[in-house]
Amino acid sequence: MKNPDWLKRAAERSTVEPGMLGNVFGTYQVLEDCTAEALAEELGCTLDTLNLLALCRRPEGDAFIEQVKDICRRFDVTPSALVSVLRRVEVMDALDTDASNGETSRDRGPLLLAAKDRPRDGGRKP
Repeated sequence: MKNPDWLKRAAERSTVEPGMLGNVFGTYQVLEDCTAEALAEELGCTLDTLNLLALCRRPEGDAFIEQVKDICRRFDVTPSALVSVLRRVEVMDALDTDASNGETSRDRGPLLLAAKDRPRDGGRKP
């Protein structure tokens, strides 16, 4: 059975809602310069499942792990893959906003550039 046409539109709309996984996925795709297909592959699911996941609330707070497990059980996604995506976005959000003065990393520049300057394999740049 194919998912209804509204599902893709709803998933796209979820990218602008901060409390939704769709927002996390949209941010992740920009950060990693990847397509929805690539993200679905990383999570080990289909595009339809990715769209359904996008409509879920973003796990947070003390129940973070339980919420992730529940989502992963429901949609047959590997918890470590979902947590990796969530944490990557959280880290970049934290770097992007300096709570002390509202300044963004784009205003500061060097910190974010230094973080991006590192090779993906974790090694040091020659």
